[in-house]
Amino acid sequence: MPRRLVNAVLFAVLGVVVALFLCYSVRCYRRRRRAVLPSHGARADRLQAGGSSAYGSGVGEELLTFPGGEGLTVAAILEAPGEVVAKSAHSTLYRAGLSAGEAVALLRFLRPVCSAAAEEAAAAARLLGAVQHPNLVPIRALYVGPRGEKLLVHPFYAAGSLRRFLQEGINDSQRWEIICKLSIGIVKGLDHLHTRSQKPIIHGNLKTSNIMLDADFQPRVSDFGLYLLLNPAAAQDMLENAAVQGYKAPELIKMREVTRESDVYSLGVILLEMLAQKEAANDSPNARDIHLPASFKDLVLERKIADAFGSDLIQQSKNSGNEAKLNAFFELATACCNPSPSLRPDSRRILKRLEEISR
Repeated sequence: MPRRLVNAVLFAVLGVVVALFLCYSVRCYRRRRRAVLPSHGARADRLQAGGSSAYGSGVGEELLTFPGGEGLTVAAILEAPGEVVAKSAHSTLYRAGLSAGEAVALLRFLRPVCSAAAEEAAAAARLLGAVQHPNLVPIRALYVGPRGEKLLVHPFYAAGSLRRFLQEGINDSQRWEIICKLSIGIVKGLDHLHTRSQKPIIHGNLKTSNIMLDADFQPRVSDFGLYLLLNPAAAQDMLENAAVQGYKAPELIKMREVTRESDVYSLGVILLEMLAQKEAANDSPNARDIHLPASFKDLVLERKIADAFGSDLIQQSKNSGNEAKLNAFFELATACCNPSPSLRPDSRRILKRLEEISR
């Protein structure tokens, strides 16, 4: 074969290889962009304030905005570079950086397979988006995509969750003043949900990982009412996950609807966690025997108060004369975990008692 013909064939083959490589590279790049946050080519429509809605270029695409999210756009949300923070059976959490100098936000992606219909989701989001309190994480926006996908937009709190704060063993978590401040803030947020609306808003999934912290240890309760955005199967799955973690009230074994009383039970477990400096994992061999988490049950039933506290906290309370207050805090936490819902104090009584104890 003449050399000129061989060279022509080689150049042709090389050209095909280069073209395939470039196509593959472009495809991989686009796939990585989509993996950050799903995008649907929506145009950047500027939205109006206060629960308003606007549509992008997709059919049935909608963005509802609430106080604090008035400047958000479909494009800004979907094209924001981000990273996965956590995953569950019904959602994925992203930490995303918005453009145009906007603050970094936390986006929650609700999978279409377990989300409510678009109309139901919008109605639930309007209810939850109207809730504003210093101890609650506000909802800034809800995006509903053309294929039913949904994104909830929240502020992002760099200090992390109460669970992380306790797990890392930070010395401040042993300080009596910090425990009081965190407890009062959590109860204020819960009380606002339970009493400040015409119809009480039940949290339904209260636990330390759903309580975010500001830099100055101001707690903000997140994920309240999330079950309203889920279908019944997904909502029940979320409840069962809470049971495994030790936060499920005993009456929910027989009934499926969460109540203010079941929220108070979860609150009691959180208060005990802050005292004991241990997670509320339920290691009971009988899955139906879910009352107080096994790690705390004996301490409560036998009133072994001193054994429930971290040693540093006990010594600190003795040195500062707060030992009686510590005991009163423990008694209040165990009252919240009473097996009988009717015997648990409500959020208003809990708040009043905590404020008395903290003085």
